[in-house]
Amino acid sequence: MKKIFLPFLFALLLVLPFFLPRFYIYLASIILLTGLLATSLNFVIGYGGIYQFHHAVFYGLGAYATALMITKANMPYILSFLSAPFVSAIVSLIIGMICIRLTKLYFGMLQISLGSLIWAIIYRWYTFTGGDDGIHGVSMPEMISNTKGAYYFTLIIVAISMFIIWRIVNSPFGKTLQAIRDNPMRSLSIGIDINMHKLIAIVIAGTFAGIAGMLFVVVDNSVFPDMMFWTYSLEILIMCLLGGLYTFWGPFAGATSIVLFRTFVGAYTKYWSLMLGIILTLVIIFLPEGVFGFIEKLWKNRDKNNA
Repeated sequence: MKKIFLPFLFALLLVLPFFLPRFYIYLASIILLTGLLATSLNFVIGYGGIYQFHHAVFYGLGAYATALMITKANMPYILSFLSAPFVSAIVSLIIGMICIRLTKLYFGMLQISLGSLIWAIIYRWYTFTGGDDGIHGVSMPEMISNTKGAYYFTLIIVAISMFIIWRIVNSPFGKTLQAIRDNPMRSLSIGIDINMHKLIAIVIAGTFAGIAGMLFVVVDNSVFPDMMFWTYSLEILIMCLLGGLYTFWGPFAGATSIVLFRTFVGAYTKYWSLMLGIILTLVIIFLPEGVFGFIEKLWKNRDKNNA
């Protein structure tokens, strides 16, 4: 069933711009890149058990790297795009090396502190980053300068990125990472370098968060400091919890739900976040494995009954 569903979904996404108005094509692009961002967080927190509480800082750094390379350095677009994952990977490596010896909540709190320091620098450095105004009107190559072109560029990059993450999750490294999550002491006893595996996972997640940040600049032609504030990191975590931490597609589904909820419900009431909090509370109480995790569970039970 999954083998049929994914190609069908991709084919549907390919033809979507021919039937939707401009705003909804833009919204679909935001959903795609946000889904990639949530999946990158799930790689470390769901599969690795690493308490990465300020994931948005890597997303924002990727976006700022792209925007600054284009607007300040006048670099070629390809180099500007590649700078996003490179900068995010370097910073995630540095932060990871500082935090890696701490565990669980202590790791997360120190990462929030370091991420908030980076946010403060971006927020205050008016002459370089634009401060709280951000950077607007970032030019793009003609092919992706329109809404439809940006959508197809985003779709291709997200599809490739999701495939790579899926391969990593199902590789020996991914299985080892899950073993460390489930039983770190036993993993250590059989000779696995726990800290090295976690550090590599943090860098991988930061890299793909940077790619999502680059895609945001392509789609929105702007960047602003709020996208790397710690509250947005919390929102990304909620996406993972809503969809299902221990599932591959759950965070993507959670990201889709929250972006749509924020866009359409937020247009009618400023209390949309309160409503989202109530929904999340009910999900955590009644569906602790997340919505997508619950669906996968039903799917597996049906397959067992049919076998």
